[in-house]
Amino acid sequence: MGHLSTHVLDIMHGCPAAGMAVTLQRVDGEGLRTISTLTLNGDGRNPGGPLLDAAGMAVGRYRLVFEVGAYFRARGVVLPEPAFIDVVVLDFGIADARGHYHVPLLASPWSYSTYRGS
Repeated sequence: MGHLSTHVLDIMHGCPAAGMAVTLQRVDGEGLRTISTLTLNGDGRNPGGPLLDAAGMAVGRYRLVFEVGAYFRARGVVLPEPAFIDVVVLDFGIADARGHYHVPLLASPWSYSTYRGS
């Protein structure tokens, strides 16, 4: 059955991004609808499991919003104002509601990378 998950790694400190705030939104013709907001656990993942389970999966456009700057500030990293990377917004599509969509993020105060994981 399909589901959506994410995993964030802090590549500055070489660890999961525990405590980072993340928002999942659905993008539709009327704008954005927030599905959930969460704080990543000690493994850098959603403590509640998948962001969308089989029942919640639907074909469409989605957005993940990662509060990268706030996370690094909370870790004691001194960032310039404004921060070079403050919020990472990832727009992606789900074309198969039965598929597994994993959206990892590798982040530092100066860069980020993502891909469709397995």
